[in-house]
Amino acid sequence: MKRAYLWAFVVLLYGSFVSWYTNFDGPLAEHEIRKFLKQAQANGSSVQSLEALEQFMRTDNGDDFVMINLLDLNKSPPVLPDTGANAEAMQLLDHYMEHMYPAQFKRASHPVFYGQAVGQAMDVVGIEGADQWGRGALFRYRSRRDIVAIATNPAFSERHDYKIAALTKSVAVPVEPIINLGDARIVVALVLFSIGSLLDMLIFRRRHSVLR
Repeated sequence: MKRAYLWAFVVLLYGSFVSWYTNFDGPLAEHEIRKFLKQAQANGSSVQSLEALEQFMRTDNGDDFVMINLLDLNKSPPVLPDTGANAEAMQLLDHYMEHMYPAQFKRASHPVFYGQAVGQAMDVVGIEGADQWGRGALFRYRSRRDIVAIATNPAFSERHDYKIAALTKSVAVPVEPIINLGDARIVVALVLFSIGSLLDMLIFRRRHSVLR
């Protein structure tokens, strides 16, 4: 095995990852916006939701973003058909996310952080009832096209009632990173370079020392 083949494989592997993980299709086109709005309307979205969705799509710049979620779980969620009696809020959320997770990973979108609150909000300005939250989560999306495609899928809207029932309140805000030291493209590059260097050392440098 030649050293060039090893590094060509590493570069090819990284290039494949970047091509999947990065949006190269640019911002949403007009025909896509109309299609998604039509589907959202068919799913029963309110006028206010449709207006927010249209504004979100028309300001698209094609970049990836992170959805910041704050969740306050319902301690006594109602009984719903697919989760039955005595189901806890997380069971309802898990049922809701059964469609989300595969759809996210298919589109290079995934959770970045998930955790449980360890105290009440320490700085609240201009918002009533926002001092108590139960969970926090960050989800990375490859593009606005990807999240809108997921959100307008009828399978998503069919289970949305389970999310609503699982929560007493929630906030979800899309944020485009300005500083992002945890970008997976950087992490994967470092990992692949490290593995390639280790293999290079084990295979080729050892072979060179044996030949000497």
